[in-house]
Amino acid sequence: MYPNIRDIGCDGYIGGNGSYIESQRKIIFEQTLSLADCTRLVDWLQSQSIAFYLESNNGLYASKIFEEGARLAINIYAARKTSSPIETVTARDAFPNMKFGYSLYREQVNKISFLLKEYNDILRAETAFPEFKFETWGGAGETALFGDITLKISDKQTGITLLLEYLGASQNLTIVFGDAIVDLPMFACCHINVAMGKGGPEIKQAADYVTDSVEEDGLHNAFKFLKLI
Repeated sequence: MYPNIRDIGCDGYIGGNGSYIESQRKIIFEQTLSLADCTRLVDWLQSQSIAFYLESNNGLYASKIFEEGARLAINIYAARKTSSPIETVTARDAFPNMKFGYSLYREQVNKISFLLKEYNDILRAETAFPEFKFETWGGAGETALFGDITLKISDKQTGITLLLEYLGASQNLTIVFGDAIVDLPMFACCHINVAMGKGGPEIKQAADYVTDSVEEDGLHNAFKFLKLI
């Protein structure tokens, strides 16, 4: 987690699509790819000339071609999330703490995100590695920009359920915010579901309340609507 986000005063967070849970600076759940599995996936992605990055407990690690290869997708994604004109966004802008030029054969990797040059990329990956879970983001269906690879036992719904069990808290106390199809599992296990204003139609349809976009202070406005502030 970036220091400026942690400094807000979060009690904890769930990362890696549910594969990592932290509460009060204590790790309460963690599922990572083995070094052997990470190596197999990295080798396959590189053999297919697919740009990708690793999400680990030690940071984000970009593949050699990610910075240039993902440039267009990052800008398309940024444009979809704002109604205001934006300048060209680079990978280093979007991921300011991303590490370049490091070894990609690593332990403690929670998730691998990769660029979809075409939707068939994720179908080929699923065929090559049926033992892993694959999800997409950055667009619905064939408009998706990126794919994610995690262990099959990891998902956002499981992460929330495990955190509630650890805290001894009720589902009736939960409020979740989402903006993409990948967030729908969270909606299935939380009491109040809020979709962001720039979210896709699927997430808005499943929401109890649709707030404004981030640039329109959507989080603040939702907090006020829900009487949290």
